Amino acid sequence: MPDMGSSPRVSESDGLSKDNVRLAEKAAENEEVDPASYAPPDGGVGAWLVILGTTLVSFATFGFVNGYGGFSDFYNTDYLSNYSPTVISMVGALQVFILYIFAGFAGAVFDALGPKYLIPTSGVIVTLSLFMLSITKPQRIYQQFLTQAVLFSLGATFAFFPCIALIPHWFRAKMAYAVGFLTAGASVGGIVFPIMMSRVTPIIGFGWTIRIFAFMVLFCYIVGTLTIKARRPTKPFPPLSRLFDFTAFKDPCYVFLALGGWFSVFSIFNPFFYVGLSGTVANPGSSINGTYLSILCATSIIGRVGPSIIADRIGRFNIMCISTLLCAVLIMAVWYTSFHESNLIAFAALYGFISGPFFSLMPSCVATISPIDRVGARIGGTYAFMAPATLIGTPLGGLFIRTRTEENFSHLILFSGIMAFIGTALMFVSRFIRDKRIFAIV
Repeated sequence: MPDMGSSPRVSESDGLSKDNVRLAEKAAENEEVDPASYAPPDGGVGAWLVILGTTLVSFATFGFVNGYGGFSDFYNTDYLSNYSPTVISMVGALQVFILYIFAGFAGAVFDALGPKYLIPTSGVIVTLSLFMLSITKPQRIYQQFLTQAVLFSLGATFAFFPCIALIPHWFRAKMAYAVGFLTAGASVGGIVFPIMMSRVTPIIGFGWTIRIFAFMVLFCYIVGTLTIKARRPTKPFPPLSRLFDFTAFKDPCYVFLALGGWFSVFSIFNPFFYVGLSGTVANPGSSINGTYLSILCATSIIGRVGPSIIADRIGRFNIMCISTLLCAVLIMAVWYTSFHESNLIAFAALYGFISGPFFSLMPSCVATISPIDRVGARIGGTYAFMAPATLIGTPLGGLFIRTRTEENFSHLILFSGIMAFIGTALMFVSRFIRDKRIFAIV
């Protein structure tokens, strides 16, 4: 005969167990997971494989955009020669604008879906856009707008910015260093694509050159699909009202950082788009006219990785402010003063290195002042905020050179330098809001 006195205790135990199960299920449904279990490992095979994949995706996406200067030279002198430099520059400007404006939305989609489906889907769209670009016709610029500016960038933004947002999940102390590798991939693209445009196109034609690009991009995405892994659990897609973290604008440090980036974008891309064309106008027939952009992007690799190594020790904001100041000085003191070949070579080499931290450290600076669960939204929101400047800045600069003369290029450079100094001043304000001490590691 069972002990009747023990029955209530058994029942109570069962009830507690059931309550615990229900609580556990509820916690699982709400994804209330101990954040410590997803702390960034700051290394390991899995983390560095993620860096490999994201770097290749960066090469295939923003690297292609960085190489637009090579396309611009070819379009201005041959394929789209019936159109003004301002209209042609709009193709590249629209590329960057679409990449930036959809950054926040891409981050939210990534948080909801993870990289498993997002990266290969982006790869299909990007590769398709390049195959479509390869069959576009000369003097039909609307075709380049639709394929190169719109379709390509829509696909690319859903891979590039999620890749950036993924880095803080894997790295903390070495985050700037890791992001430096990713942005260096974009610099390598800025070397490879323009060189191939200038060297390969005369041999096999525009169409087959772009098809080779498409196969290169496809390979990068295949590797990225196999190596890019999520570390934190996915979360539901937020309502549109929470797509961007507008609470960030309550933080003065963030506001001045975003404004500094906005004005800096007005000038930061102009050398990438116009340094080669300025050399062609000033020194027609020179054999090195097609190499300025490649020189700029080559030194930018060092500029994006090197300072990122010491930024974690010296301070990300410190390196960011110093580099933007030196960019402004270089534009005014070197590019503005002379269009001689040796001067342009020196400017391209120095500017590539000095401008590198802007691309590699901006996400790290935003992440530094953001809660870990809002990093993706804030990084995406920052780039979306800067998007209008990318659409306005380069074409506005192109208005100065409707007639391609050295004097008009000087006006373009002066405009770029002024915008760079304004952006620098705002970034310094952000840095001193963060910490008023001059020699603090910020």
